[in-house]
Amino acid sequence: MRKKIVAGNWKMNMTLQDGVALAKELNETLTAEKPNCGVVICTPFIHLATIAQFLNQDVVGLGAENCADKEKGAYTGEVSAEMVKSTGAQYVILGHSERRQYYNETPEILKEKVLLALKNGLKVIFCIGESLEEREANKQNEVVKAELEGSVFNLSEEEFKNIIIAYEPIWAIGTGKTATAEQAEEIHAYIRSIIADRYGKQVADDTTILYGGSCKASNAPELFSKPDIDGGLIGGASLKAPDFKGIIDAWK
Repeated sequence: MRKKIVAGNWKMNMTLQDGVALAKELNETLTAEKPNCGVVICTPFIHLATIAQFLNQDVVGLGAENCADKEKGAYTGEVSAEMVKSTGAQYVILGHSERRQYYNETPEILKEKVLLALKNGLKVIFCIGESLEEREANKQNEVVKAELEGSVFNLSEEEFKNIIIAYEPIWAIGTGKTATAEQAEEIHAYIRSIIADRYGKQVADDTTILYGGSCKASNAPELFSKPDIDGGLIGGASLKAPDFKGIIDAWK
């Protein structure tokens, strides 16, 4: 039975002090009132070790927003998968459209990052999705298929079980535009079908596929009601505990 998950991606927001305060608030709220789904917060690197010390990871999992494509060495300013794991984090987001776009992360680079994350026992939230031009040209299926083939379909079936897919229509990230629940379901079902082609129906049925792209408390219930949408990767709405909890409560 695949896991339902709501994951927060804080991006480059929150000082350490603000981040700790938010994580504590979420930890208390969700420990008191157990959520009906898995919850993960992915924070800037500098927050991880501090937050890991008090977070009840049976209730709220902790993840990083990225990791390096090298194991260790003279790569000033980089943070390795091993370092992420050593903080107590369990997850890492890889392939986010902002990393692909602003930092030129190619499928080959992401393939290396995924392998290193898995080698160090991290679960990977792997992001895929098309731009507005690609959507208007009706190329969204080609795009997501190529992104999966380029970076994760090289994995063994056993390795792939540690991958959570996050479908993010790039045209709906932070724009206030949201794919309709029908549009989102259609592509989620397509993603599940190509996972089935590669790994078989059982693995596809067990793979969690999250929707990311201006998901909020108001539209989460409709999105989450669709059979192939297993939760959300949440940006802006994950920065305030009540907003984030509103989305988590969509699973109730």
